[in-house]
Amino acid sequence: MEPVFKNRVNNTNLTNREDKSQGSCAGALPFGTKRQLPKAKIDRSRTFRCRYSTIPTEEYMYKSTREGTLSTEEGRSLGRVLEKGSSISSLYVELYAAYRILKDSKMKRDNCRGARTRRRRRNRTNVLLPLDLILHILLRLPVKSLARFKSVCKSWFSLISDSQFAISHFELAAACTERLVFLEPIVPEFRSIDLNGSLHDPSASAALNLNFMSPESTYVQILGSCRGFVLLDCFQNLCLWNPSTGIHKQVCHSPIASDMDTMLYTFLHGFGYDPSTDDYLVVQGSIKVDLEGDTRVEVFSVRANAWKEIEGIHLSYMNCCDDMKPGVLFNGAIHWLAFRYDVSLNVIVVFDLAERSFSEILLPDDFISQLDFCHLAVFGDFLSICVVGCQCPADIWVMKEYKMQSSWTKSVEVFVDEIPTQQFTPICSTKSGDIVGTDGANGLVKCNSEGQPQEHRSYCNSRHASQVALYTESLLSLPCDSDQAEED
Repeated sequence: MEPVFKNRVNNTNLTNREDKSQGSCAGALPFGTKRQLPKAKIDRSRTFRCRYSTIPTEEYMYKSTREGTLSTEEGRSLGRVLEKGSSISSLYVELYAAYRILKDSKMKRDNCRGARTRRRRRNRTNVLLPLDLILHILLRLPVKSLARFKSVCKSWFSLISDSQFAISHFELAAACTERLVFLEPIVPEFRSIDLNGSLHDPSASAALNLNFMSPESTYVQILGSCRGFVLLDCFQNLCLWNPSTGIHKQVCHSPIASDMDTMLYTFLHGFGYDPSTDDYLVVQGSIKVDLEGDTRVEVFSVRANAWKEIEGIHLSYMNCCDDMKPGVLFNGAIHWLAFRYDVSLNVIVVFDLAERSFSEILLPDDFISQLDFCHLAVFGDFLSICVVGCQCPADIWVMKEYKMQSSWTKSVEVFVDEIPTQQFTPICSTKSGDIVGTDGANGLVKCNSEGQPQEHRSYCNSRHASQVALYTESLLSLPCDSDQAEED
């Protein structure tokens, strides 16, 4: 009696004599059958150029999948993966990465079995994804996955480690993932938190390693973030740090701030990026502690690794509160809430990173909150003023048109009655429109778009409040020599 195989596609029975090309499942061959798969056919006229290779556009991949232009089952499967999104793409590449690792380890074992085994291996079919398609997927994967895929093979390591790949990956919006860096006080300890996941999901929070910090550093303040890098103040020592890769750089002391004979008080700190020069900039504004009140503005260039004072600038601003609040990067400029003492007016101070010049933005006409309980943030695509809610609703004002005072609108009120601390400080919004903020102590709160609290979680027990800042995962490195920046 001949063996009968069950066809899983149309539930028909196949005997051993019948055509085995029908297989046991769609697009697959029966066990034991060997056939070399042709390479996926890619129309070069429907691609865009890249430093590494020619990458098919997503529109063409989708069209090729629907029309069957990709002749191999591997190509059709890849097209379906790209159509469904990056999360499934990540799973697809992880399976492929596992296949490559197993394949390489098996080849190493086979090398010890003599020439006969090697001849047999030459006849073995190796099914590999084309480099074009691999790159097309890798550019859409999160940084965490790419860090693991560096160990797949030497070619992947070189590709993912390349600076041009990091730039292309960051500029592709689908790959950017925003997270929160959470600084626990006193210790200090840093955590990276996925703001788009559940606060109670253990996998959404991970501890960060800061080996470059001295164990005696008990004072740390977050002064800003830009393109994946976070600016830290470690007891008057500034440091640039990429939480995703561990790359960090110590910023040398400002010559003016280091002059002990000049009593200066720093009241402005900011961090940003100038695309015209491909340079990261640290901005510092100081004022003399005397009756004259002279101000000094300095800019640190990461590319030049030096401070430079901006001449001919006189600022009539003071801190809006006792604690120095970091500037917010938006639209190529750094923004601060400040008090203009010459006209007794609260304003938003703007420093254009490309022009190296200051300007002002007026607050809403009907804005009556004290700036001691306010801070700037970016919600969606708008510059926003967040009013802390303490036993009263927290407010979020957004500027619909940049630098247009009449476009200020109160968008959301967040109610604090259901929050254990009865306090809420808005930080940012998620992809789905939820609002994430702190509870005024050591916890995070997530509210829906209507301002109703949905989740609350405390991360530590301390009498001192934690610090939280938003950053974007990236593989970017600093535009400086390798001896200036180090990696953990």
